[in-house]
Amino acid sequence: MSEQTQEPGPSEPRRVVVAGAGMAGVQTAVALREQGFTGTVTLIGAEPHQPYDRPPLSKAVLLGTAESSAFDVDFESLGVELRLGCEVLGLRSRDHELDTEAGPVPYDVLVVATGAEPVRLPGAEGVAGVHLLRTLDDAERLRPVLARQHDVVVVGAGWIGAEFATAAREAGCAVTVVEAAERPLAETLPAEVAAPMTAWYADAGVDLRTHARVERVEPGAVVLDDGTRLSAGAVVVGIGARPATAWLAGSGVTLGAHGEVVADRHLMTSVPDVYAVGDCASFPSGRYGERLLVHHWDNALQGPRTVAVNILGAATGRTPAVYDPVPYFWSEQFGRFVQYAGHHVDADRTVWRGDPAGPAWTVCWLRESRLVALLAVGRPRDLAQGRRLIEAGAAMDPELLADPARPLKSAAA
Repeated sequence: MSEQTQEPGPSEPRRVVVAGAGMAGVQTAVALREQGFTGTVTLIGAEPHQPYDRPPLSKAVLLGTAESSAFDVDFESLGVELRLGCEVLGLRSRDHELDTEAGPVPYDVLVVATGAEPVRLPGAEGVAGVHLLRTLDDAERLRPVLARQHDVVVVGAGWIGAEFATAAREAGCAVTVVEAAERPLAETLPAEVAAPMTAWYADAGVDLRTHARVERVEPGAVVLDDGTRLSAGAVVVGIGARPATAWLAGSGVTLGAHGEVVADRHLMTSVPDVYAVGDCASFPSGRYGERLLVHHWDNALQGPRTVAVNILGAATGRTPAVYDPVPYFWSEQFGRFVQYAGHHVDADRTVWRGDPAGPAWTVCWLRESRLVALLAVGRPRDLAQGRRLIEAGAAMDPELLADPARPLKSAAA
């Protein structure tokens, strides 16, 4: 038995069970050991594969430059029990038991980290040649499609749609992207910010069709609502994701409007001894004054540290840690590295740094002169400095901020 799994302290929970073996679940298990938890840790994953990271699926794994993206974690030496290929089915919180395909699993503390699942295109299920891109199996099914250089239709011009279109073009496929809204990233970014990104599609040789709704999908074709018929050796659906929480129905765990677990600022759920973290959970942000549901890798990396601290702290009476991060994500698309930090919804001023028609530029959002968010294209230094300034609540001089030749941090008032 490893040193980490010897008898826990008298006030520690003995059994922590983590439902979900993606980034949030794996990092929770790792953080528990790093924080000194000595009880048993069980990590349950629905997929049979060794736990893996998802971002490489849309690039390295898809293009065959990497066989997998398994986490570099020695679960055995950490004393973490893996139960893979085991789907969670329900929660009986009064009994402190998790129901799974393999039978009930008792817990003292449960961490819900089941992530999100892709939204499916109505009427397309079961049609040959229709794909999602969320899991390792999805990527492995798509890899030969790209290798054969099929004509590809991508439904949805969000982050995942753009990343897949990029990979498909690199593989030599003819790519058409169909978007129901008037522009890419319509639900994510303001029109004036997303507008420069529209040109990226044409520059990469991608046919972007906006205001275009899918009427139906047939083998070998996508039919739009205006009657247009697009040849499609493969169809990839990227129209969003929703929290994978249907299994919590009837558990007593409060779910929000999007089906997410409603966690408090300590990432506790409405049920005692149950935490939630990652894509499946929303949390109240004191920084931004609203509840946030963040479907990005960094949230799944940061949240588990708070959960681990609070699991151990609950046993010792320590003041719980508060989770209030500056949201962050990145995307590699059409030869550009795009990074975003913060939350811009309530901003009252927008400041540009550089020409958005050029290869590198940044847009900053201010509220009452304070930097609340920024999006940087090819300017990683802006992002790094800006993220720290957002965390500090720094006030900015807009005129200095607008000069792309000046370091962003020099515009702090």
